[in-house]
Amino acid sequence: MMEAMAKAYGVEFKTALTGFKWIGKMIKDFPQSEFIGGGEESFGYMVGDFVRDKDAVTSTLLACEIAAQAKANGSSFYKDLIECYVDYGFYKEHLISLTKKGMSGAEEIKQMLKDFKENPVDSVAGSKVKWIEDYNTSTAKNVLTGEEKAIDIPKSNVLIYETEDGTRIAAGPSGTEPKVKFYISTNTKLDKAEDFSKVSAQLDAKIKSIVSELNLG
Repeated sequence: MMEAMAKAYGVEFKTALTGFKWIGKMIKDFPQSEFIGGGEESFGYMVGDFVRDKDAVTSTLLACEIAAQAKANGSSFYKDLIECYVDYGFYKEHLISLTKKGMSGAEEIKQMLKDFKENPVDSVAGSKVKWIEDYNTSTAKNVLTGEEKAIDIPKSNVLIYETEDGTRIAAGPSGTEPKVKFYISTNTKLDKAEDFSKVSAQLDAKIKSIVSELNLG
């Protein structure tokens, strides 16, 4: 959703590896640009360039400012969020984190990621897998056309499926814990705010289906 919002406002959007050392590095690497904010799949967020790490304090202050402005306009944070879903698309994310301890656990994580890469699924929740992004080889391949393109991101043990309907599943090991993580992102159109609950339930069901299909439950 951040990318969709940035595009709508004509703001440049850049992708980095997960982790705030990589997000903060953008400030150093692009000094000619004004850094507005950055976030990651783990839902952390960084506002501005003065605290170059995940910072709940500035995020909370920003949330309070948004809420105050919404109230002054006769709305609420919640209502304005739903209007954002109407304007930019309704996005929902879900994290699966599997703990695998010890040497055997490390091998199991390695094998899970290997299978994810070498035996990709054809479709997810009824939508064909279109792109497979491999950060280890810095390549993205369109499995429907055979087209390949380079990914300008440091190499990392991350693999991402993206389907024709925009669903994304990212898999990679934790950098600090004996875990393998799967980030599921889904989105759809929300035509009007009144449909929020119904469409939200549909996305919840879709996420549940993806977890079942990929045997991540």
